Amino acid sequence: MSLTNIRTVRIEWGDCDPAGIIFYPRYFEIFDASTARLFEARLGFTKHEMFKRLPFAGWPLVRTQARFLKPTRFGDDVTVESTITFGRSSFDVSHKLSLKGDLCAECTEKRVWTVRDTDGRMKSYPVPAEVLVRFGIAPTP
Repeated sequence: MSLTNIRTVRIEWGDCDPAGIIFYPRYFEIFDASTARLFEARLGFTKHEMFKRLPFAGWPLVRTQARFLKPTRFGDDVTVESTITFGRSSFDVSHKLSLKGDLCAECTEKRVWTVRDTDGRMKSYPVPAEVLVRFGIAPTP
């Protein structure tokens, strides 16, 4: 099974600065949503459902880095390719955002799978075997 998801996103008016060029923090919103879509595509249910069906309290971002190579503008339909690599309780996602085959922005993220402890605090937790299996990875004992 693939560890990559590809989706198309339209750059909307509200994503742009007065010059009609995407305001750079919007890329991070697109990348965050792309991470959620990657999981949805492989698990077959939404992030909202993950809270109900899995030991899951979220996946906080602990590190990110981006490069902005070419601007995108209002009305552009961009392609976002997201690829994931799993650790024990964390995972790395790389995103490549392109327009008509030209790389415009790229980002890497490190996120941690979390659950709530008995006091309600978030703590890291091993990525559940069910999730790994859906990504085509044999869980380690």
